[in-house]
Amino acid sequence: MEETSPDSSPRRLPAGRRADLAAFVAEAGQVTVGMLAERFDVSIDTVRRDLDELDRLGVIIRTHGGAVSVEDRPRNDRELDVRLQMQTAEKEAIAALAAKLVPDGSVIMINAGTTALALARALGNHRDLTIATNNLRIPAMLNPKCFRDLYVFGGPVRTVTQATTGPVSFKMATGGDEVEIQCDIALIAVGAVSESGYSTSNLGDASMMNEMMQRATRTAILADSSKIGRRLFAQVSPLSGADYLVTDAPPPSDIAEALGTAGVQVVVP
Repeated sequence: MEETSPDSSPRRLPAGRRADLAAFVAEAGQVTVGMLAERFDVSIDTVRRDLDELDRLGVIIRTHGGAVSVEDRPRNDRELDVRLQMQTAEKEAIAALAAKLVPDGSVIMINAGTTALALARALGNHRDLTIATNNLRIPAMLNPKCFRDLYVFGGPVRTVTQATTGPVSFKMATGGDEVEIQCDIALIAVGAVSESGYSTSNLGDASMMNEMMQRATRTAILADSSKIGRRLFAQVSPLSGADYLVTDAPPPSDIAEALGTAGVQVVVP
């Protein structure tokens, strides 16, 4: 049965209205909540709920006071935004587990990736951390109370990941020499885990991730279950390069056996 407005004119049911709303946002490129409420003859609260649902589905991108079409954002930003909406529950679970591996006062390195962003949020109740990262979004995600010092590695920026890529190093302020750096634990989000090791899609990223691992006393690999059993272009390290694999579900038996042989502890909820 159709909803009716006070003047008894027909009004679209929610699913149909959201489809029309999504089509209008795609055509207009950028809209406000007030504009949509007037056009579709519904309340501001109804529009907000519709936009929240469409944003959750990845159909539009929610903004403060309105929305924009996914086609209206730069392509590289869209890719990261889409990945932020994938396996969100799994990433939050992994982040919570990984945060438990980090004692207060630790020196840690975190790489790029959306799982790493979830980890940054999960570290909010920690204190006195020293954090080094190549992830340009992490500084905004961190609770300022959780860290004593925060460093971002320099280098060319990969806009698709919003992270730098290059050597894991810092220069002396008074000269050209590099400062020797070491961390207690490297928390490395990877794109794939197979019997042959951990891998990612970009050669420069793989090199940086490997270097972070080499400079760490312990390494925790972060990967949701959709990445287990896959292999990507650039090898980061063999399985034995890490101490932990933090994931959201037990890996398949063949991968689990290979991890056990390599001395990797699997951490699951």
